[in-house]
Amino acid sequence: MSSDARLEIAAGFATAKGPRADNQDFGAVHVGNPAEQALHGIVAVVADGVSGSKGGRIASELAARSFIDGYLAKSPLGGIAAAGVSSLMGFNRWLHSRSRTDPAMTGAATTFTALVLRGREAVVLHVGDSRAWHFRDGVLAQLTEDHVLAQPGLSHVLYRAVGIEAEVRLDQRVVALKPHDRLLLTTDGVHGAVTPQDLTRLLGRRASADADAQAIVDHAGAQGTRDNATAVVIDILRLGAPDRDALGAEAEGLPILPPPKAGDNIDGFSLERLLSDGKYTRVFQGRDGEGGAAVVLKFPKPALLSAQGARGAFLRESFIGQRIDSPFVGKTLTLEAGRQSRLYVAQPLYVGQTLHARLAEETFDIPQGVEIAIRLSKAVAALHRKGIAHRDIKPDNVILETGGGLKLIDLGVARLPRIDEFAEAEAPGTHGYKAPEMYAGHPGDALTDQYALGVTLYRLFVGDYPCGQDEDFTRMTFDRPVRPTVHRPDMPAWLEAAILRTLSVQPDDRFADVEELIYVLESGSAIAAPPVQGLSLMERDPARFWQGVSAVLLVLLLIALMTH
Repeated sequence: MSSDARLEIAAGFATAKGPRADNQDFGAVHVGNPAEQALHGIVAVVADGVSGSKGGRIASELAARSFIDGYLAKSPLGGIAAAGVSSLMGFNRWLHSRSRTDPAMTGAATTFTALVLRGREAVVLHVGDSRAWHFRDGVLAQLTEDHVLAQPGLSHVLYRAVGIEAEVRLDQRVVALKPHDRLLLTTDGVHGAVTPQDLTRLLGRRASADADAQAIVDHAGAQGTRDNATAVVIDILRLGAPDRDALGAEAEGLPILPPPKAGDNIDGFSLERLLSDGKYTRVFQGRDGEGGAAVVLKFPKPALLSAQGARGAFLRESFIGQRIDSPFVGKTLTLEAGRQSRLYVAQPLYVGQTLHARLAEETFDIPQGVEIAIRLSKAVAALHRKGIAHRDIKPDNVILETGGGLKLIDLGVARLPRIDEFAEAEAPGTHGYKAPEMYAGHPGDALTDQYALGVTLYRLFVGDYPCGQDEDFTRMTFDRPVRPTVHRPDMPAWLEAAILRTLSVQPDDRFADVEELIYVLESGSAIAAPPVQGLSLMERDPARFWQGVSAVLLVLLLIALMTH
């Protein structure tokens, strides 16, 4: 079992200018480092500059390079296709404008076909008449449609391409992958001269990706191609961890059964002891086989959690735990395909205590508490950078590891783009930590997370809640928080100001983001000072208030002694 299984490919590339004076095709494959590949996947592109235009080669090469750079700069957690389309929009507008205003770029346009491979699927993005193909078990399938005029004699005329229209329109398609699949990208100099039957034969040779790409281009030349010819061949050697959509399909196919008990064996996991038995889930410490790794297994309770809610939680926790690369965010494990017989989540076992349990035992000194606050804030910031809101930050979901590490866990109610929300009865968040706007129906975002983080930090240093709610939280109040220094006179002013700012009732009064809070915590900067208008001297500075009271009493005492 591995939580970092990566997609592995072999790629081959070949191109030839054919009878043309120059080569206006461009092709590229970007693999990236493991962390980049886990988030963004592998990108392959071919682009064919429009023949006859003055800037065909410039258009094709810049389209491919701009797409790759733009896509890698975006978060694809909202969808690979959406990230890919938006990454090409700016270049398309630039090219469309230059082709009409710059004599050196008159008529410049380019076809564009890209494959983004991540996890166990490929996303196809396409415009123009270059093509993407899928080869499996001797069968070749064309994945794209040519955007050319259908009239006789005009089949070479594009009506859609990068640069032709002010807003680019990309076709999108998702293809499930299997080991030993072959993917092929071609420009029309190849498929205009090489029949699908010959492409099938050449791909079926199963030589190296480079050798077969070259053989395809050579065959196009032998068949008398009248254009530049480019081919990119990609062999799928190993599938990666399931992507979110694949996880969704997997979750749909798994039954939701009554939660097991300690001593049961589930899919080779022995459940050794019960860790928690909550409202919606039951959590066990277990072991993966005889003498295997210690794990944590979380099972839904179908009697209380709807099927949609359970599958949504599985999807959130699995996807985020496999994709967020932070030492402060808990991971989830990827199980071998077909192993899982029911719905649950498997996670590594983190040895330590929850922050909630530690707060019952001790009060943290200021330096120790600040260090914990920084690590927890970095965990939250790692989620926010990917557009994810945790929505249930509290001491119970923070593990302080015995070696000094920290893990933010329980991602099952996180807000993730394109994932269905919970039913109202299963709404995320815990009373006492939910921001005021969530009681008015706000679904939760980075600013509500910041409020929950602020309550957690307040409890970290003070032990109590900031606004004095009832023990069962039946009466929620959002009055001005009790200043932490009332309970902790040793707290620095900058730290108190930072915590109070996170607890602002109005979201706009909080930090712009948690990154800003981290800066304040790390530097002790005074930029965290919250607005103090309307506060009494006792609220602003209790020590000075009582010094003043004492001075007045002393003066009165002296006057009384003198008059007697």
